[in-house]
Amino acid sequence: MNIGKAFVFPTEDQDWLRKVGIAALVMLIPLVGSFALAGWGLEVTRRVIRREPQPLPDWTDFGGYIVGGLQVAVIGFAYVLPIFLIVACSQGLLFSLTDSDNDTITSIVTLISICLSCIVFLFVIFMMFFVPAAIGKFADTGQMSAAFRFGEIFGLVRAAPAAYLLVLLGNLIAGILASLGVIACIIGVFFTSAYAAAINGHLQGQAYLLASAAAAQPDLSAV
Repeated sequence: MNIGKAFVFPTEDQDWLRKVGIAALVMLIPLVGSFALAGWGLEVTRRVIRREPQPLPDWTDFGGYIVGGLQVAVIGFAYVLPIFLIVACSQGLLFSLTDSDNDTITSIVTLISICLSCIVFLFVIFMMFFVPAAIGKFADTGQMSAAFRFGEIFGLVRAAPAAYLLVLLGNLIAGILASLGVIACIIGVFFTSAYAAAINGHLQGQAYLLASAAAAQPDLSAV
């Protein structure tokens, strides 16, 4: 997996300044802009998966990007929903128990709180691996239902965990890069954030290609 390629590929397009600049301006549109940017990043992932020579898309399909971004948002929300449910249920349980002055109950509440925090932390880590795989599956097939074929998604992550770890690390670096836009005033944040979206899309596409190839290989250890 070429993580460096994800950071430089936009500049290999002769129109990259215009494309990323439009993406930055699109982000200024309340609500709709964030969905459009997510859909644009999804198109980057799709083009990488299809091995297109110019993976940085133009903005000729603005409506399609909004729809794609909405679908990505639904996928992401569905995957993190269990976290919200765990937190909500635990908060309700802990609130009902904290009214007691009993030391034993207080100790139980503390233990439950620690256990639930560990569960939530582990679940968040898992989702950081699974969501990019699910989005890659959606980008490849064009079907939202494919993002919820949990057995296949798990198979992708299991086949190439290092690739999805690099996606996570690359996303963190891209996030830092996006924050550096503050130096160039407000518009700089939007430009670097748009650039980061392209990076994330490219990383997701690369990881999916590697994971798909690895998952398709026969398991020789079972022979």
